[in-house]
Formats: sequence, C-alpha cells, structure tokens
Amino acid sequence: MPPPQAVLFDCDGVIVDSEGPTFDLLIQDLALHGLHLTRHQLESDYIGGTIETVAQKVRAGGTALPEDWVARFYDQMYALLAEGIALVPGVVQVFDALDAAGIPYAVGSNGTPQKMQITLGQHGLIPRFRAVLSGQAIGKPKPAPDLYFAAAAACGADPDRCVVIEDSPSGARAALAAGIPCLGFAAQGPDAPPARRLTALGVPLFSGMDELPGLLGL
Repeated sequence: MPPPQAVLFDCDGVIVDSEGPTFDLLIQDLALHGLHLTRHQLESDYIGGTIETVAQKVRAGGTALPEDWVARFYDQMYALLAEGIALVPGVVQVFDALDAAGIPYAVGSNGTPQKMQITLGQHGLIPRFRAVLSGQAIGKPKPAPDLYFAAAAACGADPDRCVVIEDSPSGARAALAAGIPCLGFAAQGPDAPPARRLTALGVPLFSGMDELPGLLGL
C-alpha cells in the first residue's frame, strides 16, 4: 500500500500494554460482587468498550453493583496504572519510522483523558502525537466514527487516506464507519477472541509491531 497521510492509533493494547492488568483488576473486582468471569469471557464480551458500558452489561445480566462502582473502579485503575505500565514492544520504533517519513499520527481511545495522561505520560509520549483524543471526552465513544474523524482532522488528513491501528472490534467498526482502512493488531494471535471478531469484520491482522512499518509502505 502507498504510505498513508496519517496513522491513527488506539491506545490500550496497541500503544500501552494496559489491558492485561486492567482486565485482571476487573475480574477481581467483579468477583467481589458475585460475578465470576474468565479472561476469555471478558475479552469476548467487553473489550473495546468503556467502564460505563461494562457496568451497564453487568447490571443488565442481573449482577448488582453499587451506584458509585464506576467512579471507584476508575480510582483503582488509575492507581494501578500509575505504578507503571509497559509499552507494547516495538511501538516506539513505529513512531520513529513515521517521524522519519514525515507522517503525522494521533491517538483515538475510548479511555478517559486522565487514563491516557497516566499511561502515555509516564513514557513521555504525549508530545509526539498531533492529538490524544478520548471518545468519552467528546461524548461519542467507539464504535461511533466521530473519534476517528476528529483524529484525522487533527492530523490535517483525509479520513480515507489514513490508516487506523486497532485491537478491538468496536474500534475497528468505528474506523470502518468513518471510511478509514483499518489494520488489526493481534498480539495474542489470530485465534484469540478479539482477533477472530476483527477477522469477521474483514480487518487484516498483524501480530507484531515490527511488521507495521512494512504494512504502511514505509
């Protein structure tokens, strides 16, 4: 493919390796309220949403959660992530390759601004992006396309000349709804539940960030 005008990245699981610790915390917390989920169930049913949508699904399934559960879980999650979270291996080299090619890039995440300040900020990455945008902050989280339209605009690029890098079906649906080509990051391989759902959407998969510069035509 010819190099894109801009590359738009999801954050959790694509730039920062935050999904594993967050999922573990979520499994532990929900178990305290009587809902026992496996990692497979969580990845199949909840990945790509927000903590608010998790609460909605859990309550709809009949599990009672305190009214302040969302706020309390965010506090726990922020504290956990602030202790230190790793970058996805090879992602900084992708940014370096984009910089060398003069291609701008931005973040579009369903995470809160505070979460991204913690995860991206501890690695000094925020100044590298043209924008770090939250679907919750703009009131249109994925799978709505608005977040990726805004990220493309921040890069001064036409949406159909961008590429989105996603690891969740809801994020891929947001990209496709915006008319933006999407590549699916499947670090756990093509048989993991989110990867299978990406494949069902027709999204090409890759499993390592070292593959991405070549896929982007760099």
